[in-house]
Amino acid sequence: MNRGDVQQVADGVFRVDGGIVNWYLLRDGRDLTLVDAGYPGNAGDVESSIRLLGHDPRDVRALLITHAHADHIGAAGLLHAQHGTPAWCSAAEVPHAHREFLEQVTPVQVLANAWRPGVLPWAVRAIRLGGTTPTAVPYAQPFPGAGPLDLPGGPVPVPTPGHTRGHSAFHLPAVGAVLTGDGLVTGHPTSRRRGPQLLPGFFDHDRAATAAALAPLAGLHAELVLPGHGEPWRGPVADAVTAARG
Repeated sequence: MNRGDVQQVADGVFRVDGGIVNWYLLRDGRDLTLVDAGYPGNAGDVESSIRLLGHDPRDVRALLITHAHADHIGAAGLLHAQHGTPAWCSAAEVPHAHREFLEQVTPVQVLANAWRPGVLPWAVRAIRLGGTTPTAVPYAQPFPGAGPLDLPGGPVPVPTPGHTRGHSAFHLPAVGAVLTGDGLVTGHPTSRRRGPQLLPGFFDHDRAATAAALAPLAGLHAELVLPGHGEPWRGPVADAVTAARG
């Protein structure tokens, strides 16, 4: 992890490029919110990204989880064990984070889609980063209340179920941005497209629900889309939704 991997995209908002997945840091003074946490193999990079901003991991008030796939919760255990960092997600995603069940693409599904351009190279990288390592967040708790969370960045959870049944986006009204997780991305190693799009369908728990969950995003006042995969996208989020539907 180097300084070039940490990009300020709005006032107090930083995107971290973890190679094939993004995570985000929201800063308010000496306090931080971490949104998503990479693969298990990114755990050291997550801590490095915090330190590259001149912070200590103890400055992270909470980890917010868009969804509990292995590439979004990888550093959660390390942060909790070493610094007591709490983890929050939607109530519907809590049992998934606890691994009472698993809604994640399986090796069989990956093999069935291995003919698609980019799938095998992506799978190799994902495995090297711990994508098949059993990963859970047994201490994950539901958001403590409705509306804006009392955390740096003032994130507002937006239910966007489909990719997983409890997937959430996070609206940042103060800076006109939305963190879309995997509900709306702008690129992925398994896609030849660039720009706003849905992930290939085999990644989704419920494809129809994933498409339907674009509607609440379209209604947000935001001009900056910050996805779990791909580059930031600037423009009305409603236009990004239109592009993803096309």
